[in-house]
Order: sequence, then C-alpha cells, then structure tokens
Amino acid sequence: MVTAQNQKLLTGNAAAAWGARLAAIDYVPAFPITPQTEIIETLARWFDAGEMQGKFVTLDSEHSMVMAAGAAAAAGVRVFTATSSQGLVYAMEALYTISGWRVPLVLVNVSRALASPITLGPDHNDVLAARDAGFVQLHCESCQEVLDTVLMAYRIAEDERVSAPVLVNFDGFFLSFTREPVEIPDAEAVRAFLPRFEAKYPTFRASQPLAQGAAVLDGATYTYFRYQLHHALRNALEVHQQAADEFEAHFGRRYGPVETYRLEDADTVLVMAGAFASKGKAAVNRWREQGRNVGLLRLRMVRPLPDRELVAALVGRRAVGVIDQNLSPGLGGILFHEIAGVLAAEENRPAVLRSFVGGLGGKDISSAEFDHVLATLDGAKTGSADPELLFTDAEWRQMQQRLAVAGKSLEAATP
Repeated sequence: MVTAQNQKLLTGNAAAAWGARLAAIDYVPAFPITPQTEIIETLARWFDAGEMQGKFVTLDSEHSMVMAAGAAAAAGVRVFTATSSQGLVYAMEALYTISGWRVPLVLVNVSRALASPITLGPDHNDVLAARDAGFVQLHCESCQEVLDTVLMAYRIAEDERVSAPVLVNFDGFFLSFTREPVEIPDAEAVRAFLPRFEAKYPTFRASQPLAQGAAVLDGATYTYFRYQLHHALRNALEVHQQAADEFEAHFGRRYGPVETYRLEDADTVLVMAGAFASKGKAAVNRWREQGRNVGLLRLRMVRPLPDRELVAALVGRRAVGVIDQNLSPGLGGILFHEIAGVLAAEENRPAVLRSFVGGLGGKDISSAEFDHVLATLDGAKTGSADPELLFTDAEWRQMQQRLAVAGKSLEAATP
C-alpha cells in the first residue's frame, strides 16, 4: 500500500537532510565544505529547534568527522554525515579504516571537482577515488532520489548480510542547490520501512566496559578479512533488490542498481551516471523523435558493480558509448574501463564500445556534443578505449583567447 506523502520544493542538500531526519538518526559528526554545507546547516537548525533528537557535533576536520562517525556506529547508534570533494579525499584514510570495522552508517558526498586547478563545479573524480574503500556506493540523479536513497542506504548498511557503510553521491550545484518537487514520506510510514536501529553486533557501552585493539595481522589473516568485506559488498546486490521492492511497495517509487531508459529496441546505448544523465535522456528523446533507436543506461550502484544487470542491458547492442564525468590521468574514463571489463568475456558484446569524457568541473555537455557522440558511434565499426574529450569549438576558441593573453599558443600548450 502506497502511503500519503507531502510534496515540497527542496534542493538536493535539503532532500539529503530530510532523508537523515526521516531515518531518525542519533548522531551527526559534521564539518562544512562547499557545496555540502547546507546539509549540516539544515540538520543543525533542526537539532537546535528540538525537531530532531540526538547529538550534533562539529569536528575539526573531515578525517576526525569520519572517525567519529565510525566510532559512534561501533557504539550501536544510527549515524549520518556528509562531505564533498577535497573533504572526501582528506578523509580517505578514515574511509578504509571504518569500512574494515564493518560498522553501518551513511555518508553523503556532494561531488565537486578536485584541485588543482580550483573549481567549484561538479565531476566524479572525488567519489570514484573512494570506490575501493569498502563502502557501498550509490549515485543519484534527482532531489527525490537523494531523499529516497538515503533511506534505502540505511536498510542496506544495517542488514546483517552487509554491515558496512554506504556512500550516497549526488552532483554539487547542479543538484545540491537546485530545487525540485520532492515527495516527503510520512514519518510513521518510514518507520514501517526502516525500523529504529538495533545493532546486531557487539557494541561499546559505558556501563559495560569493553576493550578492542587493532592488531598488526599477518598476510593470511588480513586477506581473509578483506575478502569477507568483498563478499559483504556483493551481498549488497541482493539486499538492495529487497530494499527496492519494499520501498516501492511503501512509497510507489522504484530504484534498481541501474536505470534503463528507452532501451527496449535500442541498438545504440549511452551509459552515464549522476545528474547529467538527465541531459542524456533529453538527447535520447530528441533522437527518438527523429526515428533513431537510441537508449540510455544510468548506473546507480557503482559498488558493488552490478555486473549481471550491465550484461543483461548491454549485450546484443550494436554500439555503446560511455560518457564519463571523470578522468583518470593516464587511463581515461573510469567507468568505461569497468564496463568494458564486465563485457569482455561476453560472446555477443557490442561491436562498438567507445569512451567519451565530458562534464569535468561542471562543464556543460551541449546538445551538439551529444550529437557528436551519436555520430561517432554511428560511424564506428570497432571499439576503442582511447577517450575522446567532449569540447565545443566555442570552448576551444575561448581557450585560444586565454592562452593568447598568456603569450602561448593552443598548439604549444597541447601535447
């Protein structure tokens, strides 16, 4: 039975805060960083007004914040925190530490490009730098999805088959400060989907002194524990499926590990992640009006990588173009290589698998650039891992003008 919901215009940041509020979190360790700060400001205001019960603490850095989050989760309370960009990579050591503790919590990352040079625009190099840290990783496209995914993330993290932290990611500025209509579920309905947290692992209590130590382990024992974490994250595929089924039953919205858009008869497919997938869908709609059989696959779950869903959606297509909003220098697009690896052993894999890199630092991907991607896929006969940078003629002219001011030519500045 789908329950009644209250609709409001919310930014992505406010939607994340509402997700935490509805989850009835107990503890928020926080540190501000643009463009995430609105999340913790909103939560701080609610705590101060008595609208939320629990503890809100500002720490001295993102590293301390994540360690405090892990320690609180080890004490058996429901924990929420958030960061962005340089904050996430500053906390990288702590991410690996607390995932090894196998404690459930939710960390929201509001993606922003990493320095240097400096920009405030979003891309996904920050969150993808953390893809091997032992967190389940979920990527959102809309403000509604942000709120809903925070709730689903607790169901996944706290399931005994997983018992690991979950990172929920969405794009800075394009989503963090964009207002969209969001259905806010009734708190009692959320309790039916997400009951109050009761830790099913030994927890620290002041009334019951307990000491634990992180010993230096031999390689065999270390390997065993790391492999157990791998299995826990693979379990998250099944747990996510069950959480998605129940979430749909309660609230009428469904989220799979991948979203397929107009793929039924598509011979050409774009693969994207995050808010820019909305631009990809608009391009697909335009091409469909022109009679072209094009679809889009949006990757929601990056860790664990939903390999079976990717194979089911992409095998048998003529051409697949992966548009990565990231760049691994010396490699290319990160998601392209992961998807290529999944498809490599399939007999009927796409004949054309091409890599495109666009949207770095929040740079727009224009209709003309999407048309270029499709024209490239249409004209290609074979695949190529060499990434093509999406850059318009106007942007090249702009760079020429800026370099001219600096007394350099575009050719001299380009390898």
